[in-house]
Amino acid sequence: MGKKLAVGALVGAVAGLVAGVLTAPKSGKETRQNIKKKAEELKTKADKASDKIEGLKKKIDKSDDKEK
Repeated sequence: MGKKLAVGALVGAVAGLVAGVLTAPKSGKETRQNIKKKAEELKTKADKASDKIEGLKKKIDKSDDKEK
C-alpha cells in the first residue's frame, strides 16, 4: 500500500506541475525553460528518494537476518 501511495503522490505532483506550467501566462521559451528546470528538480528529488528507499531496504534485510 505504501508503494501505491508514493506512486500516486508522484503522479499527482507531476500532473499539478504540468497543469501549472501550461496555464501560466509566459512565452513558449520561458515555459520550456521552466519545464526543464522543474524536471531536473524532480529527478533530483526522485534520486534522493530512491537512495532513501534502498537504505531502508538494507536496514530491513539486516533486521530480518538478525531474527533468523
